[in-house]
Amino acid sequence: MATAKKTAAKTAAKKPAAKKAAAKPAAKKAAPAKKAAPAKKAAAKPVAKKAAPAKKAAPAKKAAAKPVAKKAAKPKTARQPNAAFMKPLTPSETLGAVIGANPLPRTEVTKKVWDYIKKNKLQDEANKRMINADDKLKAVFGGKKQVSMFEMTKLISAHLQ
Repeated sequence: MATAKKTAAKTAAKKPAAKKAAAKPAAKKAAPAKKAAPAKKAAAKPVAKKAAPAKKAAPAKKAAAKPVAKKAAKPKTARQPNAAFMKPLTPSETLGAVIGANPLPRTEVTKKVWDYIKKNKLQDEANKRMINADDKLKAVFGGKKQVSMFEMTKLISAHLQ
């Protein structure tokens, strides 16, 4: 009987040891779980309210997917310039003295005027938006000595037909 008691004691001792051994890996596993547990608890709090946000989140994903498909479709077509800007216009004699007498589109007229301004350093040093007119440009600008770049386009369009 003594041996039976010793065997029972050994198995009893082994069982708790096995439990302790099993508890240690569980504790190790539980430790990261505890770190993740606050996130789960934070996630667990919205679980009670999860029914409403889950419905809101699903349409957001669908809405995000739709514009992506539209964006993919847009680059297939090349951008066409407006025909009104590309139509050649004949400059007046006064504007022709600055850019030439050949018919040009509005975009080219503006480029040539800016080339003339930069070549002759007619842009105001203190305020770059202002253009100081020389003799040729004074005739185009209606006699004004200084014009803003926005007003300049308006005055040039009066010289195009």
